[in-house]
Amino acid sequence: MTPLPARLLVVTDRHQAPEPLADRVERLLAAGIRWIWLRDRDLPPAERRALARDLAARVARHGGCLSVGADVALAAAVGAGVQLGAGSDVAAARRVLGSGSLGSRALVGVSAHSLADIGAARRAGADYATLSPVFASASKPGYGPALGLAALRDAAALGLPVLALGGVGAAAARGCLSAGAAGVAVMGEAMRGDGATVEALARI
Repeated sequence: MTPLPARLLVVTDRHQAPEPLADRVERLLAAGIRWIWLRDRDLPPAERRALARDLAARVARHGGCLSVGADVALAAAVGAGVQLGAGSDVAAARRVLGSGSLGSRALVGVSAHSLADIGAARRAGADYATLSPVFASASKPGYGPALGLAALRDAAALGLPVLALGGVGAAAARGCLSAGAAGVAVMGEAMRGDGATVEALARI
């Protein structure tokens, strides 16, 4: 199992950012944030490839880690890890990814929405899973009932590093970590936040 690069994983959503996404990511990296998940799956493939290459270069300059949502081939092409959907073939993703750009194994994460998903991800050999929604999410309203800290605690006890996702920001991070989460994944505050908010996130 590859160690996680940070306790904070920032999830991108260019629709929420007040500036171009590459500029927002550069701002996050400059503040000390080191792990970015390129989501933005609604982009046309060519635009998403170009954005992935740009973000991979920026993240590498700061010594960070990029994960690409869902697209294993794109992740391999830019030397990134991948964030898979629940039930995806982790072993197949590893065969495509091979070694990361620094020679270490590329990260493979799984998006989970239940304890069963977490258990399946562990058995499949994932490096980590995000569990969502832990809290009600302004970024994705109506995206399933909030699971709460009790479910997060149960998920963390299954032996796979779990990142709390959904309605999580700097203020809620401590509670998630105290419940056993290996880290937190944040979209809204990271994409929309001002300088003080970004600095608070960087301290997680």
